[in-house]
Amino acid sequence: MSFVNSLINGHGDGLKHEGLTPMQKIALRFVVLGVLYYGLAAIEGMMMRVVEITPVAAIDNDHFFSIMTVHPMVGVFGSTYMIVFGAFLFLVPFLMKKPIFSLKLANASWMLIGGGTFIMWLAGFIFAYAPLYTLYWPLPADFTQFSIVGGLFYVVGVALIMVGTFLYSYNVFKTIMYTPEGWEKQPSMELFKDAIGFKAIGNFFKRKKTEHIVDLPVAAISRGTIDVGLNAVVITAAGVLLLIYMFGALLGFSLEKTWVDALLYKNIFWWGLDLIADGLVLIFVAGTWYILAMMITGKDLFMKNIARAALFVEMVVSWTVWSHHLMSDQGQSNVLKVLSGEMVTALELVTQGLAVYVTLVTLFKARPLKMTNELKFLLGGLLGFMLAVPAGIIQADLGMNRVLHNTQWIIGSHVHVAILVGLTMTLYSAIYFLLPILTNGAKLYSQKLATAHFWLHLIGGIGMGSSMGMAGIDGMLRRSIYVDGEYNTYMVLAGIFGCMLLLAFALFLLNVVMTVGVKGLIGIYSPAKTDTRECLPAPQEA
Repeated sequence: MSFVNSLINGHGDGLKHEGLTPMQKIALRFVVLGVLYYGLAAIEGMMMRVVEITPVAAIDNDHFFSIMTVHPMVGVFGSTYMIVFGAFLFLVPFLMKKPIFSLKLANASWMLIGGGTFIMWLAGFIFAYAPLYTLYWPLPADFTQFSIVGGLFYVVGVALIMVGTFLYSYNVFKTIMYTPEGWEKQPSMELFKDAIGFKAIGNFFKRKKTEHIVDLPVAAISRGTIDVGLNAVVITAAGVLLLIYMFGALLGFSLEKTWVDALLYKNIFWWGLDLIADGLVLIFVAGTWYILAMMITGKDLFMKNIARAALFVEMVVSWTVWSHHLMSDQGQSNVLKVLSGEMVTALELVTQGLAVYVTLVTLFKARPLKMTNELKFLLGGLLGFMLAVPAGIIQADLGMNRVLHNTQWIIGSHVHVAILVGLTMTLYSAIYFLLPILTNGAKLYSQKLATAHFWLHLIGGIGMGSSMGMAGIDGMLRRSIYVDGEYNTYMVLAGIFGCMLLLAFALFLLNVVMTVGVKGLIGIYSPAKTDTRECLPAPQEA
């Protein structure tokens, strides 16, 4: 088959979208759009690297900081949310062997999050709205610096994303707790307690253990969904506050910025924002590891009862850990800095370490294993968190934080290694695993491209994060533009490794497009031929 023919129609049989269920199509819509937004976020990151190496006439200071604002938002909401939500809306009913609660809500979620991300991106790139993703008060309401129109676009975009997030969360929990017609009805409260790990805590104190009715991976998904939903509440509240100030300015009267306590705002905002780090990045990732480990090995999880109980412990941790972001804020209480910032943060090394241990031992006990694409990327994701979580614990020390706070170390050694290596490689593992399931058996175009994708991404992610981390140790701040070339060596290295990441993404994209074909990709956006809420097509009669 010629290259052009494979590009259009796909490798082998390609993707026959006519035979896909609505649930397969919705999941693919989420994942495809999420992958494209990942590419956009990667390009934005490289644009900032280029400016930090040498000034670029096309990117002035205002545009640089607007890119810095939308880069993490596109990466988190447009890419990670889309891929994770799409995968979990498919996997929850798939693992529980029952239909999804609502196809309409699932379809609305990807349209709202995808469209909201684009509108939010426009706010930065077209209107140069640049309050940074922290939205530290009163910066986002300073309309002497930023366009009100840009702010409105930003808030509307974020609002659509949050509505889509609420719909996703509602759909997941309704799918877990509802009883389809003809099924034996199960008590909703018991399902909920089991889903968040509370029942596992109770089993530690019972001689006769209560049987679990929700599988561990589904419980992990549920736990993460709670945190994501709470984060959506906080961000929505921040958006409403901004709208009040925006409409006030539009109507000709300026509201006092001091009416909002900046320190209180930062505490509430970081409480919500850190729930993404825990609910999305840590808990969702742990759930994905568990799913992949069981599917790859065909075995049950090692120490699953302890891992299940750890989910509930992690909920306590994630709700009380936010103050490590404010350890260098002189207004922040020392009690919160020590208890929340240092002590509770240190527990994340235990909870996430346990998830790593459970996954690795499960894989080890099932050896020998074929080194498939999903296994390689799963191991890469585990390595990413084994590097990034200790880096986070280091910077959550009061003494070290005085040195590392607001430097490139934070965003490089901790955040980018966690996101690019830990989270993204885990998501790549899930995509490679789900590809034949979502496409009814489409064969990957090239294993060589997949192998090149793995090594380029792994080396590029670790190298880029390490280069930025070394710059931070040397004193380079994270939200500043340097024009004197002081940190050029580090930024050139980060740029080289960043190019490896972009090349890895290009190879992955080529491989997927050649696998399913352009026609197949276009076809997933057409209405499904089958009218069913089931995940997979019904088996063909012999």
